[in-house]
Amino acid sequence: MDLSNLKPAKGSVRKNKRIGRGQGSGHGGTSTRGHKGANSRSGNKKKHHFEGGQMPLQRRVPKRGFKNPNTVEYTTLNLDQIQEMADKYGMTGFDQEILMANGVIGRNDKLKVLGRGELKAKVDIHAHAFSKTAKAAIEALGGTANVIG
Repeated sequence: MDLSNLKPAKGSVRKNKRIGRGQGSGHGGTSTRGHKGANSRSGNKKKHHFEGGQMPLQRRVPKRGFKNPNTVEYTTLNLDQIQEMADKYGMTGFDQEILMANGVIGRNDKLKVLGRGELKAKVDIHAHAFSKTAKAAIEALGGTANVIG
């Protein structure tokens, strides 16, 4: 056995179909494109969403809803979560830098404090928004709820 004797396995390699090279090739004339119609012409290409004349999917499915460009997405933080962090870390002040350092919010997130749970410690919180119940609960214990920007 040497490299000069190597051949591909029988039937694994086929000759290329040489289209449009005259009648002697067996693929002359219409070059396997059939007679007439868009597919037989040069420059033909189908649109990427074309489904053979069937009503395309993007026209079959109804339009629904709309995306409000002016909506503000908040990351929420509840009073029970604040109480848990106050107990765990012994914190009394919460602002964006502290919450980012603890992985609660991201750099560009807006924070809203909500009123779920019970708050037992006096805390000072800086956030972009507060619910009425959260603000009342914080101020009832002598803490402050400061709105950022």
